[in-house]
Amino acid sequence: VQLQASGGGLVQPGGSLRLSCVVSGSIFGMNVMGWYRQAPGKQRDLVARIFSGGATEYADSVKGRFTISRDNAKNTVYLQMNSLKPEDTAVYYCNLRMKRGARFAWEDYWGQGTLVTVSS
Repeated sequence: VQLQASGGGLVQPGGSLRLSCVVSGSIFGMNVMGWYRQAPGKQRDLVARIFSGGATEYADSVKGRFTISRDNAKNTVYLQMNSLKPEDTAVYYCNLRMKRGARFAWEDYWGQGTLVTVSS
């Protein structure tokens, strides 16, 4: 399983970006796809995640500004980021967590990261 993230770049405060992450390989039924970010000198934190059934979770700092979605037919997860702020500047990583079955452990896969810079 491999994850390929794209869509980062430089944007002015108040602007928008859409990140994409394509998964190559099989995704098992019990899964959750998400986006994390890591700013310089800080730990990697959850931004948003979406479960196989469609439920979503967001960090408080991005609620109302970011939207996560997935296209199961394309094995792709998206992160639409609006009203971007300088504090959103970070490397964004996509994540796939899945189980092959109830008796199996969760497996974690990561993309390579894409840099988002919010600056005027």
